[in-house]
Amino acid sequence: RGLHVATLARESVVRTMARRSTTPPCLAAAFLVLLLLLLLQLAVISTIQTVLVVDALSHSPPPMSARGPSRFFLDTASTDEWSDLLPLGIFHGITTNPTILERDNIPCTVESVQSLARKALALTDEFMCQSWGGSDDDLMYEIGMELSSIDRRRIVIKCPVTAAGTRAAARLVRSGVRVCLTACYNKNQALVAAGCGAEYIAPYLGRMTDVGRDGLSECRSMQSIVAGMGSGTRILVASIRKVDDMSTLASSGCDTFTFSPEIARAMFEEELTDIAAKDFEDSAIRNKGTKLK
Repeated sequence: RGLHVATLARESVVRTMARRSTTPPCLAAAFLVLLLLLLLQLAVISTIQTVLVVDALSHSPPPMSARGPSRFFLDTASTDEWSDLLPLGIFHGITTNPTILERDNIPCTVESVQSLARKALALTDEFMCQSWGGSDDDLMYEIGMELSSIDRRRIVIKCPVTAAGTRAAARLVRSGVRVCLTACYNKNQALVAAGCGAEYIAPYLGRMTDVGRDGLSECRSMQSIVAGMGSGTRILVASIRKVDDMSTLASSGCDTFTFSPEIARAMFEEELTDIAAKDFEDSAIRNKGTKLK
């Protein structure tokens, strides 16, 4: 559009020069000044657009060619934890639920969750929050619609994989809302998620293990189920107690995980890496490097 305006401006200059012999000098000069101002304005707009594009690129997540299809989520509503851990650059988004909100002293109301979502989406790409309503799927649907209304492209609504929760989830999907079925304890529930078109289903790995089930095997089976069905549903592994479990599942094809700040920090606990990093730093300083203060 800017190029079109600039072309019109040049054509106006040509026409003006062709009429100079018949146009009073003062009017011609005034017209040329206006054209120069217009061209200057176009140049300023072009510069601003370039700056905005460069700024957006500088704050973009790693390109998909580097990150691949994997998605990590930080499972907390604590903004202090967000400030500390999101700069690591490994997180695609943030997940919450009513239990997490209660733990972090955030009221479980539509207004409060929407406020939290706005803060989260200023820092990351995706925010998950859970609707509520118990056995009243109409209420769960209505709350989910309201929670997601501020940004349906980047907010995902969680519903428990109960009959009522699935009814609400199916209606949300038909209404254009992104959905995660949660509180999953059984591989067969992956069939439900794929069937209703949920984007995610969240198996509780640690809690399955707590009650004597083979959580790792259940999660692997869920991944195989959605792949076998040709479904786009992601297995969002939650309730993670050990980083090693994530590595085990990732080697089996799972690529989507949500985990606590404690697990996030545990990913960087490696004594040999710390020793090597210190050796590099010491060598840099000895070799005329500058230690920043």
